[in-house]
Amino acid sequence: MFKKYALVFIGSFFFQFNGFAQLNFVDRATELGIGVSCGDVPIGNGITFYDYNNDGWDDITLATQAGEPIRFFKNMNGVFIEETLNIPTNTSQMKQVNWVDFDNDGHLDVFVTSNASGNKLYRNDGNYNFLDVTIQSQLPTDNIKTYGASWGDYNKDGFLDVFLSNRDLAGVIPNYLYKNNGDGTFSNVSETAGILNTSNLSFCSAFFDFNNDGLQDIYVSKDRDSNKNVLYKNNGDGTFSDVSESSNTDLYIDAMSVTIDDYNSDGWLDIYVTNTPSGNIFLQNNGDETFTNVAVANGTDFGSIAWGAVFLDAENDMDLDLYVSGLLDGSNANFLSAAFYENDGFGNFTISTTGFVNDNRESYSNAIGDIDNDGFSDIVVSNADNDNIFVWKNETQSTNNWLKINLVGTQSNKKGVGSLIEISVNGVKQYRYTLCGEGYLGQNSSSEIFGLGDHDNVDYIKVNWLSGIEDVHFNVSVNQTLNLVEGEKLSSESYISSKPKIYPNPVLDVVTIENSKPMREIKLTNTLGQVVFSKLFVNHVTSTEIDISNLHIGQYILIVSSTESKHQQKLIKN
Repeated sequence: MFKKYALVFIGSFFFQFNGFAQLNFVDRATELGIGVSCGDVPIGNGITFYDYNNDGWDDITLATQAGEPIRFFKNMNGVFIEETLNIPTNTSQMKQVNWVDFDNDGHLDVFVTSNASGNKLYRNDGNYNFLDVTIQSQLPTDNIKTYGASWGDYNKDGFLDVFLSNRDLAGVIPNYLYKNNGDGTFSNVSETAGILNTSNLSFCSAFFDFNNDGLQDIYVSKDRDSNKNVLYKNNGDGTFSDVSESSNTDLYIDAMSVTIDDYNSDGWLDIYVTNTPSGNIFLQNNGDETFTNVAVANGTDFGSIAWGAVFLDAENDMDLDLYVSGLLDGSNANFLSAAFYENDGFGNFTISTTGFVNDNRESYSNAIGDIDNDGFSDIVVSNADNDNIFVWKNETQSTNNWLKINLVGTQSNKKGVGSLIEISVNGVKQYRYTLCGEGYLGQNSSSEIFGLGDHDNVDYIKVNWLSGIEDVHFNVSVNQTLNLVEGEKLSSESYISSKPKIYPNPVLDVVTIENSKPMREIKLTNTLGQVVFSKLFVNHVTSTEIDISNLHIGQYILIVSSTESKHQQKLIKN
């Protein structure tokens, strides 16, 4: 059993509370071209919701069962098409697929873990031809029973290191930390770094900065209540110290997932750990190198058999909600197969009673991304028992604003992994931390989405990179995707609040669109990404009306293109 920690009531946080929208996630897997199964792998396998071809659309990659290859689904303007990449055939039983730029050349490589036949590292030559470089990289080629792989830069040299979580039932193989040497090879530094050399049945881990000292620490989940979870504090000299007991993170539970985020927007990263029916653990960061379990107090203990978990702002109302995957147990009719916990804006959660119809499959890994680039997070879930995956499309009727941020490192690693992003909206702050390989065998989109409520301007964006560089961008317009390059300023256009005015919204028949720049084209797409209305302009038009009375009631995406920018916004037809 885990240690008993004091439960505390979560008081009012400094959130902007915008009220609940009518939450609605709909499984659109079949309609979107990805009505497929990952097979039936014992205790599941991973799913990746990540833009692997850098075209601005989040793709889906599936780890599969023995006898099947990795499956790649390219996102084509909101609809998925399966494609075959030029990658060596791998039909082993897989656990996780990471898209990671391990050699820092700007091209995404592939790392695949397996608990049956060894891990594989495939290098991208820049033209999406992948070469098996596992042997050359000096990563282990034997089967070390790996489940999760997480990537971070613990020594801040600009190259991503990897922590391998190994679940060896024989009790022989420990976890490993491999240092990236920056020349295409890795070195096992577990012993010198102070990583425990005993087998602890680990599922996953996460690199994150728990004490805000600019160094990446590591938290590791361990299965079985005889093995403690471990928090490794980065000492800054290539070594780590086990601070599990002093930090109150030494959980003795059946720990599955490690999910990191700042749920109360206080600037300190929190940890959510899934568990068996004895209850999930929600470790609130106290800001003094200690944590307090608040799962019961804030309503997120689940009380069933939980696996993957992910934080997201479903309604873009400026607070983080929580989705948890699980499995049913015939011995207890009250067990949950999954739960969506809605944040009330003050850090208290309740299970949503709307959306997620038929979310009743045995589910394990999950991840978030944005299917149609509407700025609202969607969820994908890997299911067992040969059931198709879930593609939970966010069709919540909300016109709240948003901001998407991608990072491009120059001194730090290319994808900006390990960066802390802070934004301020009308004085209210939010934070996101960038990870690679997270949750239970998942990988989220590299785009960080911030919900902005009804605010139409962001006071500032601050990025603290692993290199130590701090970039601040002021007065940023909403409803756009920004690619922030380390050490560079945004172009002047990004500071102009040029969001189109669209009213009324929701609309019955005629909607008016006003834009600060001459419009070139207006398009409306439905939830499947299909264009249902388009209009081109040859004159310098900055205001127009369109009649959509003939369209079905529902949710659409309005895309307004000018010569200088493109903006997308949800439009609700009543």
